[in-house]
Amino acid sequence: MTYSETFKLWEKSVDEKYRAEMEKIAADGDKEIKERFSLPLAFGTAGMRGVIGMGIGNMNEYTVARATEGLAKFIEDEEAKEKGVLISYDTRRMSFEFALTAAEVLGAHGVKVYLFEDVRPVPMCSFAVRYLGCKAGIMITASHNPKEYNGYKVYGEDGAQMSPEATARVVAYIEKAPYFGIPRQKAAISGREEIAGKDEFPLTENITVIGKSVDEKYYGELSKLSLSPEEVAKVGGQIKIVYSPLHGSGWKPVTTMLARMGINVDVVEEQKLPDPEFSTVSMPNPEQPEALALGIKLAGKTGSDIVIGTDPDCDRMGIAVKDKKGDFVTLTGNQIGCLLMDYVLGRCSARGELPENAAVVKTIVTSRLANRIAKDRGVKVYDVLTGFKFIGEKIKEWEGNGHRTFMFGFEESYGYLRGTHARDKDAVVASMLAAELTCYLKAHGKTVFDRLEELWEKYGFFRETSKSLVFKGLDGMEKMASIMEKLRKAPPVRLGEIDVKSVSDYSSSVKLYKDGKKELINLPKANVLKYDLGGDMWACVRPSGTEPKLKIYVSTVAENAEDAEALNKKIQQELEKECLL
Repeated sequence: MTYSETFKLWEKSVDEKYRAEMEKIAADGDKEIKERFSLPLAFGTAGMRGVIGMGIGNMNEYTVARATEGLAKFIEDEEAKEKGVLISYDTRRMSFEFALTAAEVLGAHGVKVYLFEDVRPVPMCSFAVRYLGCKAGIMITASHNPKEYNGYKVYGEDGAQMSPEATARVVAYIEKAPYFGIPRQKAAISGREEIAGKDEFPLTENITVIGKSVDEKYYGELSKLSLSPEEVAKVGGQIKIVYSPLHGSGWKPVTTMLARMGINVDVVEEQKLPDPEFSTVSMPNPEQPEALALGIKLAGKTGSDIVIGTDPDCDRMGIAVKDKKGDFVTLTGNQIGCLLMDYVLGRCSARGELPENAAVVKTIVTSRLANRIAKDRGVKVYDVLTGFKFIGEKIKEWEGNGHRTFMFGFEESYGYLRGTHARDKDAVVASMLAAELTCYLKAHGKTVFDRLEELWEKYGFFRETSKSLVFKGLDGMEKMASIMEKLRKAPPVRLGEIDVKSVSDYSSSVKLYKDGKKELINLPKANVLKYDLGGDMWACVRPSGTEPKLKIYVSTVAENAEDAEALNKKIQQELEKECLL
């Protein structure tokens, strides 16, 4: 079917409430129709994500229903209807509506559904899948993307993002499903407010609304993760923390846990309540310093020690701390991850809770400063592909064979996990750790920035950067593919006046050294190229899995911050030039 034919089918099939949008698309002309109706929204191991609106390439009621029809068929095939599916959602536009659509489609298949009564973050979704013994979970979110986006993440029964094998089976069913006429077990409600506050409430024959009882189990698991109760008891009432959920789902769980720890929290009032427009930020992404600007402003007034921000689905956390001059500076995901990992390993060691088979998991684009810190503690570091699902897979593997004990996992993109209660990044736990680290250091006369400087002085001044090259439109993916192909055929031999020691091509699972020697990469295949520059320095290029972006990562290390920064900038510019030639 051509894109024009697909558009005509949608014109006559959509509900009345979408007619005006379809008319506007028609009025905008062929280019807009082609953009929306040529390629279906891709569904991968991270689910699907796109701009909200009509069209097969967008997030809407019909693409959500079709995806859920595929998931329902998979669950029927697995004979797991009684195990059911957990559904959670964040504060974005249409999040509840998409969650309810998914629940109704599953319900029509006789699949048991657990639907949260209000917004919940990613980690609570992951936890609830495990706690309730579900076959799968759905999280309606587009994470930290702009307000125009929403998404649909699918979790397996272990609480991690669905495996590639299971995803392939779901996709096969999705591709056979229509966009229209999918049966639904309709719920007699018109909005989220009609189920708010309910718990273990039967909404339909197969849909049960859940809430507080599951929340308390989650909070109970997190309470077990405290590592410095004495220091928190001593200074928890003295330190001041500013927190912002950036209009997302983190406000209630983060403030609940910090209050239970006995830590003072000032919430950024303008960003406290759910707001699908994210009206105080250009993008609700704690990776970006401007997202924490209001928090830093409040911290200046209150004399706070640290500013914590979480993204809309509360799986990523960013922080700002005072430097030596007393000015607030934002830290990178690598810096935060290394600080939290150092704290976890150090405190576990001091408490006699660091097992001999302790291990940390990080991604291949995350700082090797972590390796140097962990080595000092006798802890093994495992690298996995980009995506927290691979960290979740390691936890599952070790639970099965007992080979290692998972201590901490993180990725440079501001995702962290301590504990095995969830299998995705958990910004509630990360916020707890950041607050507890602040307490611990304050009790010993130090600040978070002091500890970061100590790590640099001991292990080297690391500087990590990432940059995204954006390729929009239908030909964007083709441009990215041609760049990756060019880099494979003619890889750079020098970067920043440093010889490239080896090139790792994860698509062929081969690491090729400059002397011609080859080494097998024992990881799943992925479209990633990594250049080893020696001395724990490297550069990497990979297409984003969810957006039309080519990501460039560079990590350098030197005897001082200025040299590390200058070298990083030079390599970044040279690699970007290689990509755009």
